[in-house]
Amino acid sequence: MNQASQTLIQNYYAAFNAGDMDTFLNLLTDDVVHDINQGQRETGKAAFRAFMERMNRNYKEELVDMVIMSSEDGRRAAAEFVVLGEYLVTDEGLPVAKGQKYRLPAGAFFEIRDGKVARITNYYNLEDWIAQVSA
Repeated sequence: MNQASQTLIQNYYAAFNAGDMDTFLNLLTDDVVHDINQGQRETGKAAFRAFMERMNRNYKEELVDMVIMSSEDGRRAAAEFVVLGEYLVTDEGLPVAKGQKYRLPAGAFFEIRDGKVARITNYYNLEDWIAQVSA
């Protein structure tokens, strides 16, 4: 495990949970690559900022039960966690939002360059989430 990478990912998720988008985005490289769960790949901090603005408008989430792992050289990291969320505003192509609560296991993979997140790939079971908010 690489302590610097572990600390970077801990800080990344601490900023997310605190709703501190300035700190959150400052932990990314300008050319960050974001692989959206069951979606397309976006590149650049501006695209990631727009994604997070939509997410923060439509969902209220807290990540708990965090486990972070990193490679010895610090170039890769992974995290497993549980998303505790509330669906606030209907997202395009998804069920109608009515304030539904959900609990969803998830994970993420990271590439790290120059002490910042250069790539993030998120994974969760979309069908599980849809079933939870549709119940």
